[in-house]
Amino acid sequence: MSEDHVTDVLSRLPGRLKEARQRQGLSLDAVAKLSGVSKSMVSQIERGESSPTVATLWNLTRALQVDFAGLLDDGAPPPGIEVVTAAQAPKIAGHGKGCRITILSAPEQVGVHEVYDLRLDAGGNLHSDPHGTGAREHLTVLEGRVTVRSGDNVQDLNSGDTARYAADVPHAIIALDGPARAFLIVETP
Repeated sequence: MSEDHVTDVLSRLPGRLKEARQRQGLSLDAVAKLSGVSKSMVSQIERGESSPTVATLWNLTRALQVDFAGLLDDGAPPPGIEVVTAAQAPKIAGHGKGCRITILSAPEQVGVHEVYDLRLDAGGNLHSDPHGTGAREHLTVLEGRVTVRSGDNVQDLNSGDTARYAADVPHAIIALDGPARAFLIVETP
């Protein structure tokens, strides 16, 4: 690959990242949350003011659900089956205590229909501020036991139980008696 070709590819990268983000209807803030890359860095990369490291580019392309080649393609249709491996799935850090969250839903669904794999250590918890008006959560416990709080309502759940509750009020998921794992769907009308 010639140096001119590499320069051409790198010069197209900022615009293609921005196009991919806008095509999915994502804000800079949403991409930052999904990728773990700061909002200011995403903005600088899109403006061509900063060149992303391989790790940063990897996080951005996973959050936007495109591969590097996809950023530079000619608009060919995506493959019939898109696979995001466990290692590629974006993670959300810094929420809750003893809590690990993996994003399973497509990035364009942020703020509409979000799907998460939630893992709580013993005593772990996830306390959330209210989401948008009418938001609801659907929580299925896969392993362990949890307590769910939604406003003034409290319910204990065992493995296999599902709870549906208002998420437009303060709410929480708290591990009971040890670690727990749950499948969480957040719907915002």
